Amino acid sequence: MTTTDRSVVHDHFVVERTYPAAPERVFAAWTSREAKARWFGPDAEGDVVAEHTLDFRVGGREHMRGQVHDGPSYDFDATFYDIVDGRRIVWSYDMHLDGRRISVSVATVEVTPVAGGTRLVLTEQGAYLDGLDTNDQRRAGTEELLDALGASFDRP
Repeated sequence: MTTTDRSVVHDHFVVERTYPAAPERVFAAWTSREAKARWFGPDAEGDVVAEHTLDFRVGGREHMRGQVHDGPSYDFDATFYDIVDGRRIVWSYDMHLDGRRISVSVATVEVTPVAGGTRLVLTEQGAYLDGLDTNDQRRAGTEELLDALGASFDRP
């Protein structure tokens, strides 16, 4: 890739879900590696998580490294900037595929009680680099993760 092949596209999306679970339970699903492993990460057979660390506190970091089955390796590196217990998480992260940075994002999760459960709103602003990732791809992946989060509440 030459310097003339470099580009950045800025975009954002908002995804909302309502879960039939208490807000405390929805928020807790983000706070430990064990809880997050139930829904965050690869879901396809043959995908592998090689490493996942999570230090859930302001200034803490999260890292996940893995391999998509018969596909690229990936790295997710995040830093937490704001946590309001039970209500809000703000973090920034970058994604790499096969060692190449494909995006840098800022994301916010807001958790609020509603009749019968919890409303979760995830807002993400991204800088998608060199045509290697898009807002539509990231939104689709985020929707799959939030669906997996919802399914995790059905399991004991």
